[in-house]
Amino acid sequence: MSGEARIEGHCLCGAVTIALDNPAQHIEICQCDMCRRWAGSFYSAQTGENPRVSGEEAVTAYQSSEWAERAFCSKCGSNLWYRFLPTGNRSFSAGLFDAAAKHTVEKEIFVDESADWSRIAGDHPRQTGEEVIAEAEAAGFTFD
Repeated sequence: MSGEARIEGHCLCGAVTIALDNPAQHIEICQCDMCRRWAGSFYSAQTGENPRVSGEEAVTAYQSSEWAERAFCSKCGSNLWYRFLPTGNRSFSAGLFDAAAKHTVEKEIFVDESADWSRIAGDHPRQTGEEVIAEAEAAGFTFD
C-alpha cells in the first residue's frame, strides 16, 4: 500500500487538530486496563513523524502512570495522544484521522487484559502484558 505523505486529523469539536508526516500505514492496538478505562474500549495508536498540534489551549495533558502521559481535548473530551515518557514518543488516537480507517492492525498488546467484547479479528501478532513488559525490560526500560 502506498502511503500518504501527510495526514491530518481533529478532535470531535475541531478545537484541536493534529498533522503527521510519513504516517505509519498501520495501527497498533492496546488492550490494557488503563487504555480501556481511558478510551472506553481499546486504544488504537497512529504514529508518524513531525507531529504538529494546533489548538493547544484546548489540550489537557496529565501523567497517567510513572511512564505515561495522556492528553484529551478539554472542550469535547476526545482522547488525543499517549506519550511514553522514557522516550518522549507519542502515538495519537487513530480515530482522529479519517485516513487511518484504511490502515491495518500491525500488532495488538495486552491481549490478556482485553474485554470479551473487544476482540480484534485478523491475523496479526498478539502479546500478553507479561510479554510486553519483558520486551520493554530487555530494551532497558524499568517499571517499579
